[in-house]
Amino acid sequence: MSEMQDKQRSAVVFGARNLGRAVIELLVSDGWAVAGVARSRGTLDGVNASGALALKGDVTDPASVYDVLEQAAAAHGGVELVLNAAAAYGGERTGPFGGGPIAEADLDGFDSWAAAPARAAFSFLSASGRFAIAQGRAATLVQVTGGSARRVMASRGLWAAGSFGVRAITNAAALELRPQGIQVALLIIDAGIQPLDGSTRAGVSPEALADPRRIADAALFLANQDARSATHELQLTPLAENWTP
Repeated sequence: MSEMQDKQRSAVVFGARNLGRAVIELLVSDGWAVAGVARSRGTLDGVNASGALALKGDVTDPASVYDVLEQAAAAHGGVELVLNAAAAYGGERTGPFGGGPIAEADLDGFDSWAAAPARAAFSFLSASGRFAIAQGRAATLVQVTGGSARRVMASRGLWAAGSFGVRAITNAAALELRPQGIQVALLIIDAGIQPLDGSTRAGVSPEALADPRRIADAALFLANQDARSATHELQLTPLAENWTP
């Protein structure tokens, strides 16, 4: 039996509401020691109810990310998996969804839709990468993004720009950390995500929405890989949703 199987494994999940909460619940049921990170009291209460350690933190602040990882490591004897499921957009986003047509968008829209997600991914991967290097053992870092990381749609160019930035930063971190035994993966959810309570969106078939609990299975799949089977990008799409290669 490997050392990984001999001891309890530890994970930290940023963004602990819908998808993050599903990942936390699956890992706890699989015997992991888990810390869930959020800013709101209500979300942290949900983390506690799931049987995980609730830690207040901000994924857009590298110092906060590193501090949370140190707290989790102290409580659980290290960290093997770090996943960022937080949707870190900025500003009020009062204009059209996705930023609107480029000729009509403004700099506030650019900052909210394009700059903020890439900044959050940088904050997460910069701090978690430094932590994993200092920890000195194998670890898996997972950044979640949407299908806009693969294609652009009219009137949603700013949204895609943010997702493309997330993808570039994650891919670069994967290349940089591979030699040190640290796996970095981009988990692309190419669909809307159904709420954990089973409700759906108006006018959207539930079959076209990704099930957060099945996405959690994918996160566990990534965590269970090793140096001989590392995945750096994994895309999930419900069969009822459109898929563009």
